[in-house]
Amino acid sequence: MRLSPSDQILLRDVLKRVSRSFYLTLAILPQAVRSQIGLAYLLARAADTIADTGELDDAVRLECLRHLKGQLWGSAPDWGRIQKIQARVITKQPNPDERRLLEELDGCFRIFQGFSPTDRSHIAQVLSVLIGGMEFDIQQFPKKNGQTVHALKAIHDFEYYTYAVAGCVGEFWTKMVCSHLPGFRQWDQSCMIPLGIRYGKGLQMVNILRDLPRDLRNGRCYIPMVLLDQVDLSPNQLLDEASAQAFRPLFRKLIQEARDHLDQGWRYTMAIPRMEIRLRLACMWPILIGIRTLQQLSVSRLVLSPNSPIKIARSDVYRIVATTGLTGGCGTVGTAYWGYWRKRIV
Repeated sequence: MRLSPSDQILLRDVLKRVSRSFYLTLAILPQAVRSQIGLAYLLARAADTIADTGELDDAVRLECLRHLKGQLWGSAPDWGRIQKIQARVITKQPNPDERRLLEELDGCFRIFQGFSPTDRSHIAQVLSVLIGGMEFDIQQFPKKNGQTVHALKAIHDFEYYTYAVAGCVGEFWTKMVCSHLPGFRQWDQSCMIPLGIRYGKGLQMVNILRDLPRDLRNGRCYIPMVLLDQVDLSPNQLLDEASAQAFRPLFRKLIQEARDHLDQGWRYTMAIPRMEIRLRLACMWPILIGIRTLQQLSVSRLVLSPNSPIKIARSDVYRIVATTGLTGGCGTVGTAYWGYWRKRIV
């Protein structure tokens, strides 16, 4: 689908404001899927803005998310319902770029209505899962009460969460490229969708491990209690940096699980046809940054320190983008970088 000039301006302007990094990634995607993926991102970001607006009570955020999800499946959006969502959230949202996104929510749904029924279905499916993950997050981690840290209870909660907030995106991308790009018509979706899901889950696990100290201080522990019990730690004890030694065996186990997911994500990336340079690069960059971050996490002794956030240097990001970009997404070059840092995960 080719958007009208005014719709292109709307998407470009709002994307630049809410996420310049994603805007740059989107710019290299093939035109046949660029608008659909861009709009899906904006609607997901709008839902995330609702979920993260802390001035709203949990019940209000859940209600707004439920109503937003409902607009995806009808024959036409309920414009009055969309306006009610905007009225309840915009005045409580301090970030001007997030407010702008919510102000353009009706415009986003107007663009959504212009897509083909198949594209609308794919977008509605992935957004329903993503919003379900946000609802799950709010229900599992109610507004912080005192110094209590809440943790997920079971492994299946963790598996559901990583799928709902990231793994489902790999599934969505696979369906979109197979629908629109000739080079992917030979892909066996029954094989590639599971790899795409593991790609997303691996990146989300990197985020969870990297952001652990900050999340703990916001009352959230995404590491399930059943795993913490194995090392005789409570979620509150993870607030104490002195617990790092006792936590280390579990942390290493989670790093290995994230690495195994990313290994499958790299298989997914290398299966992208060589001629689809744009899409290959769009998949290469996040996963190469992810494996480099995972390596840093594996050697850090400050994994519970809120004062020493772990992230790779900007120069490393530029090096990844430049090297893979200048070589046209060459699998040999990318795999050499991948293997170098993967071997250094301890």
